[in-house]
Amino acid sequence: MIRSMTGYARAEQQGPSGRLSWELRSVNHRYLELQFKLPEEFRPMENELRQLATQRVARGKVEAGLRYSRDSGSPEGLQIDPDRLAAVLAAVERVSGQLRTSTAPDPIKVLAWPGVVRSENTQDIAAPLADAMLLFQTALDDFTATRAREGERTRIYLLERLDAMAQIVEKVRIRAPQVRDAWLERLRIKLSELGVDIDPARLAQEAAMAAQRLDVDEELSRLDSHFAEVRDTLARDEAIGRRLDFLMQELNREANTLSSKSQDAEMTRSAVEMKVMIEQMREQVQNIE
Repeated sequence: MIRSMTGYARAEQQGPSGRLSWELRSVNHRYLELQFKLPEEFRPMENELRQLATQRVARGKVEAGLRYSRDSGSPEGLQIDPDRLAAVLAAVERVSGQLRTSTAPDPIKVLAWPGVVRSENTQDIAAPLADAMLLFQTALDDFTATRAREGERTRIYLLERLDAMAQIVEKVRIRAPQVRDAWLERLRIKLSELGVDIDPARLAQEAAMAAQRLDVDEELSRLDSHFAEVRDTLARDEAIGRRLDFLMQELNREANTLSSKSQDAEMTRSAVEMKVMIEQMREQVQNIE
């Protein structure tokens, strides 16, 4: 099963201690980058959250935000930590002295400093922490399921493009000998029109060299091999984005070579059509974990 790197999930819970809400979203990224936005009192759980996330997500830039509001019926009294307040004010005074300014500190900003104000219910945070952890796992389940569904749609899209390109390869495989024979016939006609009497051995040599220049069997065989490798990769239950990106480069290289060897408008159109499909696939692959 392949997974997309983009996803979204939201989970909410109303409990005795208040309302919890998780929101997870992710976008493409070369590696795994986790960003947690947590209320200050929930910071101790961040390491455990990261461990849970890394077990389920391999790549992508993931943002996980938690909102918490206490139950309206619970007391919301605040207490000021005198020691912390004194330390903050002393620091402000020292800085003011060095800057030679007598501007009084903004009380609101002082109260917002971490640790200056604490809730009377700080000792009751254990229950919300446990609830937030369980709710995060629920959100993570939904998040990974969303990425898996998007990944399945991408897999189907890529397989459809592979089938279409395989048909093009068969058309070119049939067309290539016809192009070679037509080139040789045009050469014979041109020589006949010019009245040139050419040595049969020299003609055979020129024909062999032209056939070598026009031969695309090797490119077609490699394309078939790459198609099979992409299908095999899509069937793996692991992070396959980087491998698929490499295979897209290989497919594009063979399509370019096929185009450069083409001496026929129909074969050229086939090569261009294949390159367009490969680019479409490459854009989708950039979104795969």
